[in-house]
Amino acid sequence: MLDTTQSDAAQPKDEPRGCLFALSQPPLMIFLAVIGCLLLMAALHDLFLL
Repeated sequence: MLDTTQSDAAQPKDEPRGCLFALSQPPLMIFLAVIGCLLLMAALHDLFLL
């Protein structure tokens, strides 16, 4: 009879997570949005008010 049980070597439990996983985290996206808004406001200030 065939052995159909899954071995531990067949499925790694700790897969490495890449950059897309990090970018899907809400605190990081909020931080990047705030930094982006500050850079945009500084650029618009330089363009139109100076």
